[in-house]
Amino acid sequence: MITALAYSTIEAIDRSAWNACFPGELEDWDYYRAVEQAGIADFRWRYLALYEDEVLVAAAVAFTTAYSLDTTVQGPGKRVTEQLRRWWPRLLDVRLYALGSPVAEQCHVGTARQIDPARRPALLEQLLILARNDADQAGIGLLAVKDASHRDPQWLQVCQAAGLQSMPGLPSAELPIRFGSVDAYLGTLGKSTRKDLRRTLRAQGPRIEWRRTVEDLLPHMMALYEATLSRSDLTFERLPSEYFRQVLEYLDERAACVLYWVGDELVAFNLVLLDEQRLVDKFFAHDLTRTREHNLYVRSWLANVDYCIEHGIPIYACGQAGYASKLRLGCSFTGNTVFFRHRNRVLDGLLRLVKMFIRPDRSEPAMAAALSETS
Repeated sequence: MITALAYSTIEAIDRSAWNACFPGELEDWDYYRAVEQAGIADFRWRYLALYEDEVLVAAAVAFTTAYSLDTTVQGPGKRVTEQLRRWWPRLLDVRLYALGSPVAEQCHVGTARQIDPARRPALLEQLLILARNDADQAGIGLLAVKDASHRDPQWLQVCQAAGLQSMPGLPSAELPIRFGSVDAYLGTLGKSTRKDLRRTLRAQGPRIEWRRTVEDLLPHMMALYEATLSRSDLTFERLPSEYFRQVLEYLDERAACVLYWVGDELVAFNLVLLDEQRLVDKFFAHDLTRTREHNLYVRSWLANVDYCIEHGIPIYACGQAGYASKLRLGCSFTGNTVFFRHRNRVLDGLLRLVKMFIRPDRSEPAMAAALSETS
């Protein structure tokens, strides 16, 4: 007998039971607890759980928010949607219930280790039904799955079988670390890229500092964060300072902030999650004028690659943005699919038309190229 429950706090679910459903995940119970405590504005958290004889057998993260349909639109398409907003300010805004998280690159759905793999699709289907029922109770018509990873074909099949519409999501980039030195890594890149990176390494660079606590630097970090956010076309959530503080506190040795100093001036920082298997680049914020002078993005990239090589970490997971640079830097890409369905048939049909114009691969050539190389 399966009991399906939805909670507003992850503290309602046993930590070890939750983590057993997501073995090896850096974005585990502690990470989502930190996110919950951070108080990110305009989001409400939901945690879906299936119990069998009071034992957690499947779980998923979800959230509710007011969503702008043009969030992932860039380039000429963004100018069109901005004009539409001037005419009808709330035309593209809808209430959304989504499985996944705004601060995770893929939708985390998991089942307990003791579950027969043959049962997993049925449990995932029950999680999707639980999400639809939870959304109905909240009065939300639009149900979505944010970034279902192509590494989980069972989850993709369950979403498709449920009749959800689909469109490409932002692909996840990663760099497999198969080299013994940074110089060996550079040797795998194209000639012009290799030349540019070696020129950067020869120049005087900023001082790099790895820290696990940043309380004294948070005001400076948030100024860099806000400046970086203002330049982004892909803004979904706005992180408060508590996010950085809580992630570093709750994940302890599995999170770090990499600081970049020019003299006594903090010019960039990079929040990363890490363990023996991967280093995850969560957010890079920087002073644009200093970036041009010191090539800070490339400095940060090479520092992370070097850290992975030195500590034997086999995967550098580097996010869902900057695809033109990541193609040049030798990344591989894993596809993500966004699924959605509105319970109102008329609105669902309208969304079927709208998705033709808001697909991310139609707004940025580099993203389309990354999608074409997804595994």
